[in-house]
Amino acid sequence: MTARSRRALLASQTAPAQDAAAALRDRYEWVSIEEADLVVALGGDGFMLQTLHAMLDRRQPQLPVFGLNLGTVGFLMNEWRADGLEARLAHAKAVNVTPLCMEATTVDGEQHRIPAINEVSLLRETRQTAKLEVTLNGRIVLPELACDGVLCATPAGSTAYNLSAQGPILPLGSSMLALTPISPFRPRRWRGAIVPDKARIGIRVLNPEKRPVSAVADQREVREVAQVDIAIDRARDLTLLFDPEHALDDRITMEQFLS
Repeated sequence: MTARSRRALLASQTAPAQDAAAALRDRYEWVSIEEADLVVALGGDGFMLQTLHAMLDRRQPQLPVFGLNLGTVGFLMNEWRADGLEARLAHAKAVNVTPLCMEATTVDGEQHRIPAINEVSLLRETRQTAKLEVTLNGRIVLPELACDGVLCATPAGSTAYNLSAQGPILPLGSSMLALTPISPFRPRRWRGAIVPDKARIGIRVLNPEKRPVSAVADQREVREVAQVDIAIDRARDLTLLFDPEHALDDRITMEQFLS
């Protein structure tokens, strides 16, 4: 990136983000997103995911995004500072993130195709345990998984919901996906799997009328699904920008040493 890049500014609706946006508008020049070479996003991780999904929805090429944390955790963001933004953008490290594609078919036959940057998760909708059949590249690997749900996480998302569900942390360049059960009941000893990101994962809901299940791609939910297929979408790479001392790949690695 260069200091002369044409920048668009996006901010969440929270008061801290709006105040920060006002401060940046007074200090730097901005253009519309249609004219921009890159995006500066103000907010938390949730707003960053919204921004990246908006990039995926664009018919134009996706723009690199430099996030400034005005939220809580800010794992996908850089430290908020109003000073020195042009120099930070000029020296930013680019990190590529490849999303998943979730293809969900409901009990009524409706089909939904939704990207996911962090994870795709299947969750039981009622008090009834979910029962799922899991396939890998068309081969049945779990004939019946009784659980609260299961999720498939990218390396970028492996430190989010996946880690809370006791899933593994995946280095950003590992070319792997984490398949992690949520409160598994049977088979009781199955704690998940790490699979190549070339794999196609299929999850069929057993008896979906009695045991309804929803599927969530990041923040977008499809209810009463019958079948969900998950695969990497290599045609839609995203680019995040980080301060060199605060890059995402290093932060994911260091998460393994936190207590």
